[in-house]
Amino acid sequence: MPRLDQLLVTLGLARSRTRAQRLIRHGRVTLAEGGRVLTKPGEKLADDTRLTVEADPEERYVSRAGLKLEALIAALGLDLAGRLVLDVGQSTGGFTDCALAHGARHVIGVEVGHDQLDPGLREDPRVTCLEGLNARAMAGDPRLGAAFAAQGATGPELVVMDVSFISQTLILPEIAALLPAGGELASLVKPQFEVGPGGVNDRGLVTDPARYREVEAKIRDGCAAVGLAIRHWQESPLLGGDGNHEFLLHAVREPSPA
Repeated sequence: MPRLDQLLVTLGLARSRTRAQRLIRHGRVTLAEGGRVLTKPGEKLADDTRLTVEADPEERYVSRAGLKLEALIAALGLDLAGRLVLDVGQSTGGFTDCALAHGARHVIGVEVGHDQLDPGLREDPRVTCLEGLNARAMAGDPRLGAAFAAQGATGPELVVMDVSFISQTLILPEIAALLPAGGELASLVKPQFEVGPGGVNDRGLVTDPARYREVEAKIRDGCAAVGLAIRHWQESPLLGGDGNHEFLLHAVREPSPA
């Protein structure tokens, strides 16, 4: 007999075992007969067991990251309809999924890793996934140029970014090189990767609120240095998976000096 978490995936009630386990932890899975709430991912059940799964707001996108970008879109009334979007740090595709749900016509994803993108997004004709591409050197990469050309463009109208284990200041020059004047950046800032090893505790958490102001100043300076003007900065409504506070920003590419 299969485990409950695996059965949810087999029945098409969850996209992955990880997501199935979250549904179970949140008490959203019950037996169709009797209504018993199932709380143990490893519980063994028959293949023909009928299950009921309550909708989970965190399942709206392929990852929780989509909910974070959605919060910024809502706060700004940002219009993505018909826009060509570049997703830096595509990973599972939470930002890509959210952008498409809000009307983006196509998303080109840049990801240094491999085999992380949700299979449904990988097969979506509105999505281009460029794996093994380092965002620190993406502006001159011929694969990215070809992806834009395939969409009849030379660059993106909007860049969304969610990266880990690297400071965003190292990627901002590449983004500025790709965005035309008036082009926009929507980014998730993770302070633990901006403060350096001395700024986090032994669990990788930023515990000093003063560090958040330092991170904001660092990112603002980094944006200004490459012609990106930050127009909006807010705390993310969701904590990171590790428990860290995160922040969302919206910036606009300023015209180059004459």
